[in-house]
Amino acid sequence: MSDTASPAASSEPLTPDICVIGHGPGGLAVATAAALFGVRTVLVRHGGSELPPNEGARGQALRAAAGLARAVASAMSFGLAVDAGQTDYGRVRARLDQVAARAAANDSDERLTALGVLMLKGEARFQNRHQINVGGTVIRARRFVIATGSLPTRLSIPGLADLPHLTEDSIFDLAKRPDRLIMLGGTAAAIELAQAMRALGSDVTLIAPDGLLPEEDPEAVGVLRRALLGDGIALHESRPILRAESHRQRPRLVLDGDLTIDGTHLLVASGRKPNIAGLELDLAGVRSDDTGVIVDASLRAANRRIYAIGACAGGAAAGMVSSHAAQHQAGLVLRNALFRLPIRFRPEQVPRTVHGQPGLASVGLSEAQARAQGAIQVLRWPYAESGLAHAERQAEGLIKLMTDGKGIILGVVIAGAQAAELIAPWVLAVRKRMNVREMAGLIAPSQSLSEISQRAALSFQTPLAAKPGIRRLIGFLRRFG
Repeated sequence: MSDTASPAASSEPLTPDICVIGHGPGGLAVATAAALFGVRTVLVRHGGSELPPNEGARGQALRAAAGLARAVASAMSFGLAVDAGQTDYGRVRARLDQVAARAAANDSDERLTALGVLMLKGEARFQNRHQINVGGTVIRARRFVIATGSLPTRLSIPGLADLPHLTEDSIFDLAKRPDRLIMLGGTAAAIELAQAMRALGSDVTLIAPDGLLPEEDPEAVGVLRRALLGDGIALHESRPILRAESHRQRPRLVLDGDLTIDGTHLLVASGRKPNIAGLELDLAGVRSDDTGVIVDASLRAANRRIYAIGACAGGAAAGMVSSHAAQHQAGLVLRNALFRLPIRFRPEQVPRTVHGQPGLASVGLSEAQARAQGAIQVLRWPYAESGLAHAERQAEGLIKLMTDGKGIILGVVIAGAQAAELIAPWVLAVRKRMNVREMAGLIAPSQSLSEISQRAALSFQTPLAAKPGIRRLIGFLRRFG
Protein backbone atom coordinates (compact mmCIF):
# COMPACT_ATOMS: atom_id res chain seq x y z
CA MET A 1 0.00 0.00 0.00
CA SER A 2 1.48 3.34 -1.01
CA ASP A 3 1.88 6.16 1.45
CA THR A 4 -0.76 8.14 -0.41
CA ALA A 5 -3.43 5.51 -0.04
CA SER A 6 -5.96 5.32 2.74
CA PRO A 7 -6.89 2.02 4.34
CA ALA A 8 -10.03 0.38 3.14
CA ALA A 9 -12.58 -0.06 5.89
CA SER A 10 -12.53 -3.61 7.23
CA SER A 11 -15.32 -5.43 9.01
CA GLU A 12 -12.83 -7.56 10.93
CA PRO A 13 -10.36 -5.87 13.29
CA LEU A 14 -6.65 -6.26 12.69
CA THR A 15 -4.90 -7.98 15.60
CA PRO A 16 -1.16 -7.32 15.36
CA ASP A 17 1.27 -7.75 18.22
CA ILE A 18 2.45 -4.14 17.88
CA CYS A 19 0.73 -1.13 16.34
CA VAL A 20 2.94 1.91 15.84
CA ILE A 21 1.17 5.27 15.46
CA GLY A 22 3.43 7.76 13.70
CA HIS A 23 6.21 7.51 11.16
CA GLY A 24 9.04 9.54 12.61
CA PRO A 25 12.50 8.04 13.29
CA GLY A 26 11.37 6.33 16.51
CA GLY A 27 8.20 4.85 15.03
CA LEU A 28 10.02 3.56 11.98
CA ALA A 29 12.72 2.03 14.19
CA VAL A 30 10.13 0.15 16.26
CA ALA A 31 8.23 -1.11 13.21
CA THR A 32 11.34 -2.18 11.32
CA ALA A 33 12.97 -4.01 14.22
CA ALA A 34 9.73 -5.70 15.31
CA ALA A 35 9.15 -6.98 11.77
CA LEU A 36 12.70 -8.33 11.59
CA PHE A 37 11.92 -10.41 14.68
CA GLY A 38 8.87 -11.83 12.92
CA VAL A 39 6.39 -9.88 15.04
CA ARG A 40 3.08 -8.93 13.41
CA THR A 41 3.31 -5.17 13.06
CA VAL A 42 1.07 -2.38 11.80
CA LEU A 43 2.48 1.09 11.13
CA VAL A 44 -0.02 3.94 10.87
CA ARG A 45 1.24 6.94 8.94
CA HIS A 46 -0.81 9.21 11.15
CA GLY A 47 -1.90 12.36 9.34
CA GLY A 48 0.20 15.35 10.38
CA SER A 49 2.56 13.22 12.45
CA GLU A 50 6.27 13.79 12.69
CA LEU A 51 7.95 14.27 9.37
CA PRO A 52 9.93 11.27 8.16
CA PRO A 53 13.72 11.17 8.33
CA ASN A 54 14.16 12.60 4.84
CA GLU A 55 13.40 16.04 6.33
CA GLY A 56 16.35 15.53 8.63
CA ALA A 57 18.34 14.58 5.54
CA ARG A 58 17.41 17.89 3.91
CA GLY A 59 18.73 19.70 6.97
CA GLN A 60 21.99 17.76 6.81
CA ALA A 61 22.37 18.52 3.11
CA LEU A 62 21.66 22.22 3.68
CA ARG A 63 24.31 22.41 6.41
CA ALA A 64 26.77 20.55 4.16
CA ALA A 65 26.22 23.05 1.36
CA ALA A 66 26.63 25.91 3.81
CA GLY A 67 29.84 24.38 5.13
CA LEU A 68 31.32 24.24 1.63
CA ALA A 69 30.26 27.82 0.97
CA ARG A 70 31.93 28.87 4.22
CA ALA A 71 35.10 26.99 3.27
CA VAL A 72 35.26 28.69 -0.13
CA ALA A 73 34.71 32.09 1.43
CA SER A 74 37.59 31.54 3.87
CA ALA A 75 40.00 30.08 1.32
CA MET A 76 42.07 33.28 1.11
CA SER A 77 42.90 32.99 4.81
CA PHE A 78 44.72 29.75 3.91
CA GLY A 79 46.53 31.42 1.02
CA LEU A 80 44.26 29.93 -1.64
CA ALA A 81 42.78 32.04 -4.43
CA VAL A 82 39.29 30.74 -5.19
CA ASP A 83 36.60 32.40 -7.26
CA ALA A 84 33.57 31.97 -5.04
CA GLY A 85 31.07 33.18 -7.63
CA GLN A 86 27.37 33.23 -6.80
CA THR A 87 25.27 30.66 -4.96
CA ASP A 88 22.93 28.80 -7.30
CA TYR A 89 20.16 28.12 -4.81
CA GLY A 90 18.15 26.19 -7.36
CA ARG A 91 20.92 23.61 -7.59
CA VAL A 92 21.29 23.64 -3.81
CA ARG A 93 17.59 22.89 -3.49
CA ALA A 94 17.87 20.09 -6.08
CA ARG A 95 20.69 18.58 -4.04
CA LEU A 96 18.53 18.68 -0.91
CA ASP A 97 15.81 16.76 -2.73
CA GLN A 98 18.30 14.18 -4.02
CA VAL A 99 19.64 13.51 -0.53
CA ALA A 100 16.11 13.34 0.87
CA ALA A 101 15.01 10.87 -1.81
CA ARG A 102 17.97 8.63 -1.09
CA ALA A 103 17.20 8.67 2.63
CA ALA A 104 13.49 8.04 2.02
CA ALA A 105 14.28 4.85 0.09
CA ASN A 106 15.47 3.21 3.31
CA ASP A 107 12.08 3.75 4.93
CA SER A 108 9.78 3.45 1.94
CA ASP A 109 6.45 1.66 2.14
CA GLU A 110 7.77 -0.93 -0.29
CA ARG A 111 10.72 -1.81 1.94
CA LEU A 112 8.61 -1.91 5.11
CA THR A 113 5.96 -4.01 3.38
CA ALA A 114 8.66 -6.42 2.19
CA LEU A 115 9.71 -6.80 5.83
CA GLY A 116 6.15 -7.74 6.74
CA VAL A 117 4.87 -4.44 8.12
CA LEU A 118 1.26 -3.62 7.27
CA MET A 119 1.09 0.04 6.28
CA LEU A 120 -1.96 2.24 6.86
CA LYS A 121 -2.48 5.96 6.32
CA GLY A 122 -5.03 8.10 8.12
CA GLU A 123 -6.03 9.68 11.39
CA ALA A 124 -5.65 7.25 14.27
CA ARG A 125 -8.16 7.58 17.12
CA PHE A 126 -8.44 5.44 20.21
CA GLN A 127 -11.90 3.96 20.73
CA ASN A 128 -11.14 2.34 24.07
CA ARG A 129 -8.18 0.99 26.04
CA HIS A 130 -7.53 -1.80 23.53
CA GLN A 131 -8.13 -0.51 20.02
CA ILE A 132 -7.88 2.35 17.55
CA ASN A 133 -9.76 3.26 14.40
CA VAL A 134 -8.00 4.40 11.24
CA GLY A 135 -10.39 5.40 8.48
CA GLY A 136 -12.88 2.70 9.42
CA THR A 137 -10.28 -0.01 10.02
CA VAL A 138 -10.16 -1.19 13.63
CA ILE A 139 -6.80 -2.24 15.06
CA ARG A 140 -6.81 -4.23 18.26
CA ALA A 141 -3.15 -4.69 19.16
CA ARG A 142 -1.42 -6.27 22.12
CA ARG A 143 0.80 -3.20 22.40
CA PHE A 144 0.58 0.32 20.99
CA VAL A 145 3.53 2.67 20.50
CA ILE A 146 2.67 6.34 20.05
CA ALA A 147 5.38 8.05 18.02
CA THR A 148 3.54 10.98 16.44
CA GLY A 149 6.34 13.46 17.04
CA SER A 150 5.85 17.18 17.26
CA LEU A 151 4.65 20.24 15.37
CA PRO A 152 6.04 23.79 15.30
CA THR A 153 4.83 25.91 18.21
CA ARG A 154 2.58 28.86 17.45
CA LEU A 155 3.59 32.03 19.24
CA SER A 156 1.02 34.43 20.67
CA ILE A 157 2.53 37.56 19.12
CA PRO A 158 -0.04 40.14 17.98
CA GLY A 159 -0.39 39.98 14.22
CA LEU A 160 1.78 36.89 13.70
CA ALA A 161 -1.13 34.56 12.89
CA ASP A 162 -2.14 36.81 10.00
CA LEU A 163 1.39 37.05 8.61
CA PRO A 164 2.66 34.37 6.18
CA HIS A 165 5.75 32.76 7.62
CA LEU A 166 8.00 29.75 7.25
CA THR A 167 8.74 27.06 9.81
CA GLU A 168 11.81 24.88 10.30
CA ASP A 169 9.98 22.27 8.21
CA SER A 170 8.66 24.41 5.33
CA ILE A 171 11.87 26.35 4.64
CA PHE A 172 13.09 23.40 2.58
CA ASP A 173 10.23 23.98 0.14
CA LEU A 174 11.57 27.39 -0.94
CA ALA A 175 12.65 27.48 -4.57
CA LYS A 176 14.52 30.76 -4.12
CA ARG A 177 16.95 31.83 -1.43
CA PRO A 178 15.54 34.50 0.91
CA ASP A 179 17.25 37.85 0.44
CA ARG A 180 16.60 39.10 3.98
CA LEU A 181 15.53 36.43 6.41
CA ILE A 182 14.10 37.21 9.83
CA MET A 183 14.61 34.20 12.11
CA LEU A 184 12.47 34.09 15.23
CA GLY A 185 13.61 31.79 18.02
CA GLY A 186 16.64 30.93 20.13
CA THR A 187 16.41 27.16 19.56
CA ALA A 188 18.98 24.80 18.08
CA ALA A 189 17.02 24.72 14.81
CA ALA A 190 16.99 28.53 14.64
CA ILE A 191 20.75 28.75 15.12
CA GLU A 192 21.49 25.99 12.60
CA LEU A 193 19.24 27.47 9.92
CA ALA A 194 20.38 31.03 10.56
CA GLN A 195 24.03 30.10 10.05
CA ALA A 196 23.29 27.93 7.02
CA MET A 197 21.25 30.57 5.21
CA ARG A 198 23.79 33.26 6.05
CA ALA A 199 26.60 31.14 4.57
CA LEU A 200 24.52 30.68 1.41
CA GLY A 201 24.16 34.43 0.98
CA SER A 202 21.05 35.56 2.85
CA ASP A 203 21.09 38.56 5.15
CA VAL A 204 19.87 37.10 8.45
CA THR A 205 18.47 38.67 11.60
CA LEU A 206 18.05 36.29 14.52
CA ILE A 207 15.59 37.34 17.23
CA ALA A 208 15.63 35.27 20.43
CA PRO A 209 13.10 36.79 22.89
CA ASP A 210 14.01 34.21 25.58
CA GLY A 211 17.73 34.24 24.79
CA LEU A 212 19.87 31.72 22.94
CA LEU A 213 19.51 28.13 24.14
CA PRO A 214 18.43 29.17 27.65
CA GLU A 215 18.68 25.60 28.98
CA GLU A 216 22.27 25.04 27.83
CA ASP A 217 25.57 25.93 29.49
CA PRO A 218 26.12 29.72 29.35
CA GLU A 219 29.84 29.39 28.60
CA ALA A 220 29.17 27.07 25.69
CA VAL A 221 26.37 29.26 24.39
CA GLY A 222 28.78 32.19 24.49
CA VAL A 223 30.96 30.40 21.93
CA LEU A 224 27.99 30.08 19.56
CA ARG A 225 26.94 33.68 20.17
CA ARG A 226 30.34 34.98 19.12
CA ALA A 227 30.21 32.78 16.04
CA LEU A 228 26.80 34.12 15.02
CA LEU A 229 28.01 37.69 15.32
CA GLY A 230 31.22 36.82 13.49
CA ASP A 231 29.13 35.42 10.63
CA GLY A 232 27.47 38.81 10.24
CA ILE A 233 24.11 37.73 11.67
CA ALA A 234 22.22 40.54 13.40
CA LEU A 235 21.32 39.18 16.83
CA HIS A 236 18.65 40.46 19.22
CA GLU A 237 18.32 38.58 22.52
CA SER A 238 15.93 38.86 25.46
CA ARG A 239 13.97 41.65 23.82
CA PRO A 240 10.17 41.35 23.76
CA ILE A 241 8.37 41.43 20.41
CA LEU A 242 5.51 43.92 20.47
CA ARG A 243 3.82 42.92 17.23
CA ALA A 244 4.21 41.44 13.76
CA GLU A 245 2.87 43.22 10.72
CA SER A 246 3.05 43.41 6.96
CA HIS A 247 4.90 46.31 5.37
CA ARG A 248 4.72 46.56 1.58
CA GLN A 249 3.64 42.91 1.54
CA ARG A 250 6.73 41.86 3.45
CA PRO A 251 7.15 40.82 7.09
CA ARG A 252 8.06 43.31 9.78
CA LEU A 253 8.61 42.75 13.49
CA VAL A 254 8.46 45.57 16.00
CA LEU A 255 10.55 44.95 19.11
CA ASP A 256 10.51 46.62 22.49
CA GLY A 257 11.99 50.10 22.20
CA ASP A 258 10.31 50.61 18.80
CA LEU A 259 13.08 48.75 17.00
CA THR A 260 11.76 47.74 13.58
CA ILE A 261 13.07 44.65 11.76
CA ASP A 262 12.15 44.29 8.08
CA GLY A 263 12.78 41.29 5.87
CA THR A 264 11.66 39.47 2.75
CA HIS A 265 10.88 36.25 4.66
CA LEU A 266 10.03 35.36 8.25
CA LEU A 267 10.88 31.97 9.72
CA VAL A 268 9.52 30.96 13.13
CA ALA A 269 11.65 28.33 14.86
CA SER A 270 10.74 28.91 18.49
CA GLY A 271 10.24 25.31 19.53
CA ARG A 272 7.88 22.43 18.99
CA LYS A 273 4.88 20.93 20.77
CA PRO A 274 3.73 17.30 21.06
CA ASN A 275 1.50 16.21 18.20
CA ILE A 276 -1.17 14.31 20.13
CA ALA A 277 -4.36 16.24 19.40
CA GLY A 278 -7.10 14.07 17.95
CA LEU A 279 -5.82 10.75 19.28
CA GLU A 280 -8.65 10.60 21.86
CA LEU A 281 -6.17 9.54 24.52
CA ASP A 282 -8.71 9.87 27.32
CA LEU A 283 -10.72 6.99 25.83
CA ALA A 284 -7.61 4.83 26.10
CA GLY A 285 -7.03 5.73 29.74
CA VAL A 286 -3.91 7.70 28.84
CA ARG A 287 -3.00 10.94 30.60
CA SER A 288 -1.28 13.83 28.85
CA ASP A 289 -0.23 17.42 29.44
CA ASP A 290 1.72 20.14 27.64
CA THR A 291 4.83 17.94 27.58
CA GLY A 292 3.01 15.12 25.76
CA VAL A 293 1.83 11.64 26.67
CA ILE A 294 2.75 11.16 30.31
CA VAL A 295 5.00 8.11 30.63
CA ASP A 296 7.12 6.68 33.41
CA ALA A 297 10.78 5.67 33.18
CA SER A 298 9.75 2.50 31.33
CA LEU A 299 8.13 4.73 28.65
CA ARG A 300 4.71 3.32 29.49
CA ALA A 301 1.56 5.40 29.80
CA ALA A 302 -1.09 4.98 32.49
CA ASN A 303 -2.56 2.30 30.21
CA ARG A 304 0.24 -0.27 30.41
CA ARG A 305 -0.46 -1.53 26.91
CA ILE A 306 0.61 1.82 25.49
CA TYR A 307 4.10 3.30 25.13
CA ALA A 308 5.08 6.76 23.90
CA ILE A 309 8.45 7.71 22.48
CA GLY A 310 10.11 10.68 20.86
CA ALA A 311 8.92 14.26 20.86
CA CYS A 312 5.32 13.33 21.75
CA ALA A 313 6.37 11.67 25.03
CA GLY A 314 6.10 13.65 28.24
CA GLY A 315 6.50 12.84 31.90
CA ALA A 316 9.79 11.01 32.49
CA ALA A 317 10.69 11.44 28.80
CA ALA A 318 9.74 15.11 28.37
CA GLY A 319 11.95 17.28 26.22
CA MET A 320 13.47 14.51 24.11
CA VAL A 321 12.96 15.96 20.63
CA SER A 322 15.99 14.59 18.78
CA SER A 323 15.79 11.65 16.41
CA HIS A 324 18.61 9.81 18.19
CA ALA A 325 16.67 10.03 21.47
CA ALA A 326 13.58 8.57 19.75
CA GLN A 327 15.60 5.74 18.24
CA HIS A 328 17.16 4.95 21.61
CA GLN A 329 13.72 4.86 23.19
CA ALA A 330 12.53 2.59 20.37
CA GLY A 331 15.19 0.06 21.32
CA LEU A 332 14.14 0.18 24.96
CA VAL A 333 10.47 -0.33 24.10
CA LEU A 334 11.29 -3.36 21.98
CA ARG A 335 13.33 -4.90 24.79
CA ASN A 336 10.36 -4.58 27.10
CA ALA A 337 7.53 -5.37 24.70
CA LEU A 338 9.17 -8.36 22.98
CA PHE A 339 11.44 -9.83 25.64
CA ARG A 340 9.83 -8.56 28.86
CA LEU A 341 13.18 -7.15 29.96
CA PRO A 342 13.04 -4.34 32.52
CA ILE A 343 14.00 -0.94 31.09
CA ARG A 344 14.64 2.50 32.47
CA PHE A 345 14.98 5.55 30.27
CA ARG A 346 17.60 7.99 31.59
CA PRO A 347 17.37 11.38 29.87
CA GLU A 348 20.72 12.49 31.24
CA GLN A 349 22.42 9.77 29.18
CA VAL A 350 21.11 11.14 25.88
CA PRO A 351 23.43 13.65 24.18
CA ARG A 352 22.06 17.05 23.21
CA THR A 353 23.46 18.64 20.06
CA VAL A 354 23.39 21.87 18.11
CA HIS A 355 24.79 21.40 14.60
CA GLY A 356 26.08 24.92 14.25
CA GLN A 357 29.47 26.31 13.23
CA PRO A 358 30.97 25.66 15.70
CA GLY A 359 28.80 22.96 17.19
CA LEU A 360 27.61 22.35 20.70
CA ALA A 361 27.12 18.97 22.35
CA SER A 362 26.45 17.98 25.93
CA VAL A 363 25.57 14.93 27.98
CA GLY A 364 24.81 14.30 31.63
CA LEU A 365 24.25 16.99 34.22
CA SER A 366 24.79 20.66 33.58
CA GLU A 367 27.07 22.60 35.92
CA ALA A 368 24.05 24.01 37.78
CA GLN A 369 22.47 20.56 38.15
CA ALA A 370 25.74 19.05 39.33
CA ARG A 371 26.31 21.80 41.92
CA ALA A 372 22.81 21.22 43.26
CA GLN A 373 23.87 17.67 44.13
CA GLY A 374 26.91 18.73 46.16
CA ALA A 375 30.57 19.66 45.80
CA ILE A 376 31.95 19.19 42.29
CA GLN A 377 35.02 19.94 40.26
CA VAL A 378 34.78 21.77 36.94
CA LEU A 379 37.56 21.07 34.43
CA ARG A 380 38.03 23.13 31.28
CA TRP A 381 40.31 22.88 28.29
CA PRO A 382 40.27 25.33 25.37
CA TYR A 383 40.40 24.47 21.68
CA ALA A 384 43.10 27.15 21.48
CA GLU A 385 45.53 24.60 22.98
CA SER A 386 45.07 22.31 19.96
CA GLY A 387 47.53 22.61 17.10
CA LEU A 388 45.01 21.09 14.69
CA ALA A 389 42.32 23.56 15.72
CA HIS A 390 44.68 26.43 14.95
CA ALA A 391 45.77 24.89 11.65
CA GLU A 392 42.13 24.62 10.57
CA ARG A 393 41.23 28.07 11.95
CA GLN A 394 38.79 26.51 14.40
CA ALA A 395 40.47 27.46 17.66
CA GLU A 396 37.34 28.98 19.22
CA GLY A 397 35.73 26.68 21.77
CA LEU A 398 36.20 24.61 24.90
CA ILE A 399 35.42 21.34 26.59
CA LYS A 400 34.03 21.44 30.11
CA LEU A 401 33.80 18.48 32.48
CA MET A 402 31.84 18.21 35.72
CA THR A 403 32.98 15.55 38.20
CA ASP A 404 32.32 14.78 41.82
CA GLY A 405 35.10 14.89 44.39
CA LYS A 406 36.27 11.39 43.51
CA GLY A 407 36.41 12.11 39.80
CA ILE A 408 33.19 10.40 38.69
CA ILE A 409 32.08 12.11 35.48
CA LEU A 410 28.70 13.79 35.97
CA GLY A 411 28.39 15.86 32.82
CA VAL A 412 30.28 17.11 29.77
CA VAL A 413 29.81 20.12 27.51
CA ILE A 414 31.72 20.69 24.27
CA ALA A 415 31.43 23.88 22.24
CA GLY A 416 33.62 23.86 19.17
CA ALA A 417 34.42 22.14 15.91
CA GLN A 418 33.13 18.56 15.58
CA ALA A 419 31.44 18.74 18.98
CA ALA A 420 28.86 16.11 18.03
CA GLU A 421 31.65 13.68 17.13
CA LEU A 422 33.79 14.40 20.19
CA ILE A 423 30.90 13.87 22.62
CA ALA A 424 30.52 10.16 21.74
CA PRO A 425 33.08 8.69 24.19
CA TRP A 426 31.78 10.97 26.92
CA VAL A 427 28.27 9.57 26.44
CA LEU A 428 29.69 6.16 27.36
CA ALA A 429 31.64 7.68 30.26
CA VAL A 430 28.51 9.25 31.74
CA ARG A 431 26.45 6.10 31.20
CA LYS A 432 29.06 3.88 32.88
CA ARG A 433 29.83 6.42 35.62
CA MET A 434 33.47 6.27 34.69
CA ASN A 435 36.18 8.05 36.60
CA VAL A 436 37.86 10.90 34.77
CA ARG A 437 41.20 9.18 35.39
CA GLU A 438 40.09 6.39 33.05
CA MET A 439 39.45 8.92 30.29
CA ALA A 440 42.80 10.55 31.00
CA GLY A 441 44.46 7.18 30.42
CA LEU A 442 43.06 6.81 26.90
CA ILE A 443 45.60 7.24 24.11
CA ALA A 444 44.25 9.93 21.83
CA PRO A 445 45.58 10.07 18.26
CA SER A 446 48.14 12.82 17.89
CA GLN A 447 47.24 15.83 15.77
CA SER A 448 43.54 15.23 16.34
CA LEU A 449 40.84 17.19 18.08
CA SER A 450 40.28 14.25 20.42
CA GLU A 451 43.45 15.36 22.21
CA ILE A 452 41.35 18.18 23.66
CA SER A 453 39.17 15.65 25.48
CA GLN A 454 42.19 13.80 26.84
CA ARG A 455 43.86 16.97 28.08
CA ALA A 456 40.67 18.09 29.79
CA ALA A 457 40.59 14.76 31.61
CA LEU A 458 44.30 15.00 32.49
CA SER A 459 43.72 18.40 34.09
CA PHE A 460 41.94 16.57 36.92
CA GLN A 461 45.38 15.46 38.10
CA THR A 462 47.02 18.89 37.86
CA PRO A 463 46.38 19.83 41.52
CA LEU A 464 48.25 16.67 42.59
CA ALA A 465 51.50 18.12 41.25
CA ALA A 466 51.34 20.98 43.74
CA LYS A 467 50.81 18.81 46.82
CA PRO A 468 53.87 18.79 49.14
CA GLY A 469 53.42 15.08 49.87
CA ILE A 470 53.63 14.15 46.20
CA ARG A 471 56.75 16.26 45.74
CA ARG A 472 58.40 14.71 48.78
CA LEU A 473 57.62 11.23 47.43
CA ILE A 474 59.23 12.11 44.10
CA GLY A 475 62.27 13.48 45.90
CA PHE A 476 62.55 10.34 48.01
CA LEU A 477 62.33 8.03 44.98
CA ARG A 478 64.95 10.12 43.16
CA ARG A 479 67.54 8.89 45.68
CA PHE A 480 67.26 5.41 44.28
CA GLY A 481 68.33 6.51 40.82
